[in-house]
Amino acid sequence: MEQIRWGIIGCGDVTEVKSGPAFNKISNSSLVAVMRRDGVKAADYAARHGVPKWYDDADDLINDPDVNAIYIATPPLQHEIYTLKALAAGKPVYVEKPMAINAAAAERMREASAAYGVKLSIAHYRRAQPMFLKIKELIETGAIGKARFAQLQMLQPPQSDLIADSESNWRLDPAISGGGLFHDLAPHQLDLMIYFFGPPLSSSGRALNQQGLNQADDLVVGHVVFNNGVVFNGTWCFSVNPLSKTDRCEIVGEHGKISFQIFGSKVVLEREEGLSEFVFDPILHVEQPMIEQVCCYFLDERENPCSSEEAILTMQVIDRFTKP
Repeated sequence: MEQIRWGIIGCGDVTEVKSGPAFNKISNSSLVAVMRRDGVKAADYAARHGVPKWYDDADDLINDPDVNAIYIATPPLQHEIYTLKALAAGKPVYVEKPMAINAAAAERMREASAAYGVKLSIAHYRRAQPMFLKIKELIETGAIGKARFAQLQMLQPPQSDLIADSESNWRLDPAISGGGLFHDLAPHQLDLMIYFFGPPLSSSGRALNQQGLNQADDLVVGHVVFNNGVVFNGTWCFSVNPLSKTDRCEIVGEHGKISFQIFGSKVVLEREEGLSEFVFDPILHVEQPMIEQVCCYFLDERENPCSSEEAILTMQVIDRFTKP
């Protein structure tokens, strides 16, 4: 493979700015086909984004000889089936987070990738953004000494502006999303903890549906102990008053603390000698740094930026928090 010719399965709202345009802004990469079950909307997306082909059937896109790599951006329920079909067709896959509807489905995807010998990468794209690379650097260079624990609060009203727009509330249908809004936002946060601290040793939690407005849990608390001894505690609540909105993560070490918002642009380093702030410019297409790394991986120019093995660790923690 010298030129990656992408096909998108699920060209919905999430691909309009976050990811879709990035495929044409990277060397040796182009977006040649898109698919959506609503053919009128698929055709509209293709016309607006200058994509040569559109489909209303995923099998047609997967079997298009002009497409040699697949980006899956459907709701989580469809991640497994489309990934298995694309891998069977010999086409490497970049699949949105969460990797699948649960850890068992994610494991089947990993097994298929290994069996077919076809590459699979997961869109935990914050790993590639400068802000989180800086946090990882601060941890690894001992800016706060040995890390002791991390604590996170994600408190949002039911209509959170952090949730991507969509035509239906599929994120609140556990049969499609795997859970509720926690399953949409927490994969970012939990994957970063694994990226920073390595594999979990143990994890446990509890999920509750306090509002009872739908079938999805709206409060999740969880606890992780990592192999390196770092302890993580997190609280996610999606039923607070807008005045209580919070997006805060702190990593506390023996010599200081790193504070940041997962959906923010500033990192604060506090030590005895003073406070340092690192502010990062917004990224127009937030997945572009990750997509660039995935392209290099598919072209055999680097290692996988987020393997299925790593993403399964996140899925396992999510399952232990919500399905103990």
